[in-house]
Amino acid sequence: MKTVFIAYNQALTEKVEFVLDKLNLRGFTRWNQVQGRGSVDGEPHMGTHTWPALNETILTIVPDEKVAPLLERLRSLNSKAEMQGLRAFVWNVEDAI
Repeated sequence: MKTVFIAYNQALTEKVEFVLDKLNLRGFTRWNQVQGRGSVDGEPHMGTHTWPALNETILTIVPDEKVAPLLERLRSLNSKAEMQGLRAFVWNVEDAI
């Protein structure tokens, strides 16, 4: 199993959930109204007058075979809305209860 952490502009929430639903990835934890800025480019998402946008994040645990299809769909979504901002990071699940 793998952990996938997805950070994205809150405007993409329904589209990110749609991707999870299409892959039958039911379980996740979401944090709403998260602030941040990209490490390379893009505008900060700080929820302020100057930078009004905000992010959301999802943490989901997925079977190994679903990681590539999930990342492929997220890359496609990001390519259609690059200025919105979407990133995903994957790491191993060592143990779980």
